[in-house]
Amino acid sequence: MSNYQDKLNMHFKGKVAVITGAASGIGKALAIKLAEQGCNLALVDRDIQGLMSVQAELQSYSITCVIEDLDVSDKQGFVDFSETVIAQFSRVDMLFNNAGVSLIDSVENQSFEDFHWLMNINFWGVVYGSHAFLPYLKKSPNAHLVNVSSLFGLLSLPLQSAYNSSKFAVRGFTESLKMEMAGTNVSVHCVHPGGIKTNITNNAKISTEHVPKSQILSDFNKQAKTTAEQAADVILQGLINNKRRILIGNDAKLLDRIVRWFPATYEKVLGFEKGVLAKRQKQ
Repeated sequence: MSNYQDKLNMHFKGKVAVITGAASGIGKALAIKLAEQGCNLALVDRDIQGLMSVQAELQSYSITCVIEDLDVSDKQGFVDFSETVIAQFSRVDMLFNNAGVSLIDSVENQSFEDFHWLMNINFWGVVYGSHAFLPYLKKSPNAHLVNVSSLFGLLSLPLQSAYNSSKFAVRGFTESLKMEMAGTNVSVHCVHPGGIKTNITNNAKISTEHVPKSQILSDFNKQAKTTAEQAADVILQGLINNKRRILIGNDAKLLDRIVRWFPATYEKVLGFEKGVLAKRQKQ
């Protein structure tokens, strides 16, 4: 067994992890990799069929896995689920607030209904999950609270104002919580994935007023170089190394540097306004 595998096994065996958005993508990959290390799981998603499939896939491991159809934007639902988890396992050691949705539209065109829908899941879901499970995490000898932001929590793009808002908010909330947990047994981590091969963009609410949906999906799928499994590996390694900020993918690492080098002009350096200007010139 490699040194990395030894560390995984020592860090996660016998623990209890809660993962939101666990029916697919990074959430599912985390569930499988933690199960491989003997970690018990409490998985939630709105896709109950997907969750049942993941649960069935994990039956070969010597762990307990419970699943629940949970809307993370439901505050009381999260509280009730935390009590269910404690009743089942008597402990919680890790929380991965991973569930998220995407909305691609202009500020002028997008509806407040869509904006609220996204914020309720991407931001309030993180807040509700953190509040519901933090009292139990504080009782664990070595706990991790992991909130998934995005590369778009480090920089902004046109047509991503709602998504940017939610992911910048997750980042601010998580970094503040990390400071508040200083000196405790709870390590707090903010994850910033770049382009990951998941269905979040394929399932996004997309306005076709500005850019054809097919072009958006094609461009994203070309740029998404990192698999969900690779992302899960980076996240778990980040927990072992107690990293506050976990960047996933070379694209996230490079763009993070550019934003720090050119904080006031990165949109010009990266050409983010070219498409907007070209469209305006045609009008």
